[in-house]
Amino acid sequence: MTVVPVNITDEKLVEQVRALREQGRSPKQIARTLGIPPTVIARLVRAMAAHDQASAAQPEVVGCWVSAGWSRGLTANGRPDWADIEDAEDGPSGVACVLTARKDRGSRVSVCGYLVDVYCLGVKNAIGPEVMPERDLYTYRRWFFGAFPDEPLEAPIELAQHLVFGSVEYARSLGFDPHPDFEATASHLGSWTGPSTIEFGRDGKPYYVEGPYDNANRILETLSRTLGRDQFLFLVGAGAL
Repeated sequence: MTVVPVNITDEKLVEQVRALREQGRSPKQIARTLGIPPTVIARLVRAMAAHDQASAAQPEVVGCWVSAGWSRGLTANGRPDWADIEDAEDGPSGVACVLTARKDRGSRVSVCGYLVDVYCLGVKNAIGPEVMPERDLYTYRRWFFGAFPDEPLEAPIELAQHLVFGSVEYARSLGFDPHPDFEATASHLGSWTGPSTIEFGRDGKPYYVEGPYDNANRILETLSRTLGRDQFLFLVGAGAL
C-alpha cells in the first residue's frame, strides 16, 4: 500500500470518508480504499463524530456576517462562497469584524461579535452572548459594523470559524492570547478542528498597527522576543519607540 501525506481537515478527504462510512465501511476498510494509514482514518472518524455531535447540539444559525474587505492583505484558500468585495472602501487597517446570530427561545436570538486583528493580535474584543428579539438584529448589526464604510457581507459560519479561531491560533504563535471575553463567546461559533486555510499577517508577515488601548511597547517586546526584530512590521506612535 502506498502511503500518501494527508491533512485530516481536508474537506475532500472528509467527504470521501463520510461517503464510505455511509456505505457501512469500517475505518480499516476506508484506510485500504484510500491508501491512508489506519491510525489517520481512525483519528479523522473520531474528529468527525465529535464535530457532528457538537454541531447537532448548537441552536440553528440565524445569520453570520463579516466586514467587507476582511481578506485585504490575506491569502484565503477557502470556498467560493467566502466572497469579499475587492474594491471595498478602506476600513480600519488589518481589522475584521465578525457577527454571528443563533436561535434562542421563541422569537429571540443570541448574538456574539468579534473584533479581529488579522495581521497580528487575533481577537482584540468579543461581545456576547447578547439575547434580543430577532426584529432588533438588523439595528444591532448596523451598530456593530458602524466603523466600516461598506455594508457587512453575509457569510457561512465556516468562514467565521476559520477567521476567528484561525486568528487566535496565529496570535498565540506570536505570543498573544485572545481577549479575556473570547472564552465566553467561542462556543457560539460551533465546533472547529483547524487549522485555518487563511494565511494571516499582511501578505504573510506579522504587521502590528497600534490601537488606542494597546500597550505598544509591550507588544513590540513580545514580537521581538518571539520572532526576532527583523521578522515583523509595525506602525506605532513616536512614543512607543
